[in-house]
Amino acid sequence: MPSLQDQLLKAGLADEKKAKAVRNEKRKQRKQQPKGAVEVNETEERARKAREEQAERDRQLNLERKKEADKKAIQAQIRQLIETNRLDLSNGETPYQFVHDKKIKKIYVTDTMADQLARGRLAVVQLNDSYEVVAEGVARKIMERDESAVVALHDRQADDVGDDDPYAGYEIPDDLMW
Repeated sequence: MPSLQDQLLKAGLADEKKAKAVRNEKRKQRKQQPKGAVEVNETEERARKAREEQAERDRQLNLERKKEADKKAIQAQIRQLIETNRLDLSNGETPYQFVHDKKIKKIYVTDTMADQLARGRLAVVQLNDSYEVVAEGVARKIMERDESAVVALHDRQADDVGDDDPYAGYEIPDDLMW
């Protein structure tokens, strides 16, 4: 098959003089390049840079998506821990007040729950827009995942002897409650 140059000459679109000039110019360019030098194609270079930039953007986007997925997974774990371990507050009569976001909040709990909340055996946690009471161990597991979900957890005192308290049988007089 004849070359494009030959086809153009036969069709009369180019003349012999222009064809010789183009051949000489190509030969001069080849001679000016040092041996072993590779002709750098600018479009290939730009395309390579564009691919690298796109790959970097994709990596960043994937990292952000992974962080979001991890965050959602942690929130789901917290929600499951709270929903499976929350204590029933339906028959609470004693108000328990705590501070959340610089505001004093109040929930109603039983007398024993109020005592255990004060001793650090129970904790108040936030689930969506409501407050729930869970055991201390569950609250610590929640704190490992997200500390902001635990609203009120008091530290246990060294003098808190627990269930074998020698004064456990003595009731606190009503006039001492505040």
